[in-house]
Amino acid sequence: MLAQSFPNLEKTVFVITYGRSGSTLLQNFLNALPGHLVRGENANILAPLVRSWHELRISAQAEKMRANRRLSRPTQPWFGYESIDSDALGRDLADVFARNVLRPEETTRVAGFKEIRWHGEPELFAPMLEFLQRYMPAAHFIFNTRDHAEVVRSGWWKTMDPDVVRAELERAEALYSSWQTAHSECSLAMHYNSYIDGPEAWRPLFRFLDIPFDAGAVQDVLDVKLTHMKWKSDKDQAADQ
Repeated sequence: MLAQSFPNLEKTVFVITYGRSGSTLLQNFLNALPGHLVRGENANILAPLVRSWHELRISAQAEKMRANRRLSRPTQPWFGYESIDSDALGRDLADVFARNVLRPEETTRVAGFKEIRWHGEPELFAPMLEFLQRYMPAAHFIFNTRDHAEVVRSGWWKTMDPDVVRAELERAEALYSSWQTAHSECSLAMHYNSYIDGPEAWRPLFRFLDIPFDAGAVQDVLDVKLTHMKWKSDKDQAADQ
């Protein structure tokens, strides 16, 4: 269904990270590439869609009903439940998500989004990525991390207990590492403290996206000062660096 809705869409890219990791810079670079359209955060609205698909496909009740090898009757409380096709539901949900959230344009060949809330429900982390891998065109996953000491001092994190923040970051990165290990063919790890220093550290991303390395394109993006935290005081801005 996605192929019919977006015939020019060749690939999807999803940036998986936590807050204040430098991911907006990465998002800006991806959007500077011809034919790429990577949306920003969406409050993790993918999660409830995936939950409905995932719970249906692992449903013990549905399996029990199918094992009876007879269709349920109108007089039964779960009438029709065993006949719901989880794969068909997944395809339709992916199409709805693409049309309403990703919204590829006519010239878009690579679409996606970045989100900082993937780890909020650890039990749903792998199903969300599996959903994207199964139903989105050639899904690729970029895992973006940053030095924890810098994250702790940045943005809203610095109002929290540093030990609590570090524990959350470690849990998030454990989820990332587990997925990368099992899906290395479609995963790439990037570290803000490495790629912020210059274009050379971006070479693996170019290989990952299967495009020629362009140091000038990277430098152009690095030279643009981000302003999404502009409302903060100069003192706060300095603390975030």
